[in-house]
Amino acid sequence: MEYTVQHLGKLAGVSTRTLRYYDEIGLLTPARINSSGYRIYGQDEVDRLQHILFYRELGIPLEQINEIMMSPTFDGTRALKDHREQLLDKRRQLDALIANVEQTIAANEGRITMTDRAKFEGFKQKLIDENEAKYGKEIREKYGDEQVNKSNQRVKNMTQEQHDEVTRLAGEVTAALAEAFKLGDPASELAQKAADLHKQWLCFYWTEYSKEAHAGLAEMYVADERFKAYYDEKQPGTAEFLRDAIHIYTGVH
Repeated sequence: MEYTVQHLGKLAGVSTRTLRYYDEIGLLTPARINSSGYRIYGQDEVDRLQHILFYRELGIPLEQINEIMMSPTFDGTRALKDHREQLLDKRRQLDALIANVEQTIAANEGRITMTDRAKFEGFKQKLIDENEAKYGKEIREKYGDEQVNKSNQRVKNMTQEQHDEVTRLAGEVTAALAEAFKLGDPASELAQKAADLHKQWLCFYWTEYSKEAHAGLAEMYVADERFKAYYDEKQPGTAEFLRDAIHIYTGVH
């Protein structure tokens, strides 16, 4: 079945303006333009739009969606299975937060006693689940289930002070990296400071630190499109720059 831009918009619940924008950026082009100048979409475009909307629901930027779907290794069926798993993870996150809210209400009403740590359990679990959904497969393949499970447990056991500190460190890494990138030298003092801050940040999650693992993670930042897109979001080339700085910092290439 074929659809005009208006009909497809109504079918999918998106605006015609959105569909036209997707066409402009090459994310979803129509199958053809008819003699009256209307965009016409076929079954392939309908299926592609469904994938796009799944990715958008998971919070993935349009540019990254385009990279994923234009990859020669893109598999629609596998992508749907991944969507399903990530949506289930998202549901578990919401269930954990709802349970946390219900416990807090009960505590405020004097029906139960709630520890300070318990007040933040839902948020910590949400962070773990989000990381698992985005990067769990690759991280587990690289470092093993035991190491990843230990790291997740460290997150769950974080005090509020530790959580505040790791959040502060993440901001410092980003700021130092952005300034160092302007200099263009991964061996510069500022770039090496960024690498050291990155190590400090990692140590909140890793049970053991090694230079080899740190360098391997930096390599993944470049090799994996999702990590690369995250670091390159504001300035393309940042992922490679951070990798080079960490390789110099650790002495491992």
